[in-house]
Amino acid sequence: MAELILQSTITCPDCGHKKTETMPTDACLYFYECEACHALLKPKAGDCCVFCSFGTVPCPPIQQGTGCCDSG
Repeated sequence: MAELILQSTITCPDCGHKKTETMPTDACLYFYECEACHALLKPKAGDCCVFCSFGTVPCPPIQQGTGCCDSG
């Protein structure tokens, strides 16, 4: 199995600010506040978290092929 990538760069769709964040392996991040313009980012329809919508790397559950982190 490939190793998980835990670093993802989130790009704000409002101002274009980019920041690399460490993704949690045991939880989803549904909300993210841009530190530049303070926009509150939420997942796009069909995505499970802000990393899947705005990050360069999808969240760990998606990388592992286990589906969305909120699907129980």
